[in-house]
Amino acid sequence: METIKPGQYVEVTYDLFVGKENELMESATAEAPLRFVFGTDQMLPSFEAKLNGLEVGDKFDFLIPCADAYGEYDDDHVLELDKKMFEVEGKFDEEMIYPGNTVPMMDANGNRLNGSVVEVKENIVVMDFNHPLAGEDLHFVGEVKTVRPATPEELKPAHSCGCGCCGDDEHGCGGGCCH
Repeated sequence: METIKPGQYVEVTYDLFVGKENELMESATAEAPLRFVFGTDQMLPSFEAKLNGLEVGDKFDFLIPCADAYGEYDDDHVLELDKKMFEVEGKFDEEMIYPGNTVPMMDANGNRLNGSVVEVKENIVVMDFNHPLAGEDLHFVGEVKTVRPATPEELKPAHSCGCGCCGDDEHGCGGGCCH
């Protein structure tokens, strides 16, 4: 039986719990499992370390402290930006910039990142650039469903927009990735 190791295609199902109340944050189901190639920097290193060596049918239940996940929440990553930065053809983009929405952005060095709109004021947009799970310990409970050698196609680097996603709506980049 194949074990999880670098170069293996892996599918797992899991429930992700966070917070002191162990709130269910996310689920990867049998119909939509988490699929990735182990050891290719697609996943958190601490997540992969916990799965290393497991086989199909193995169940897992582990905690990743926030320091080994997305780090502590940092108030310095909440910024007030000039509302003019969010204008399209001279008009404020109300369809994209509203509290709770995640917006793909670029910093002064050309690095792409996601920011969550916290508040829209008269001349300012308050953006939070912390990862949504910053400050959270991650508790994963799940099962290994598939382990096999990755195909050459699966081993090719995935397109990434540099903002922590590959153009999927779930992570806020949408089909067009970052702009």
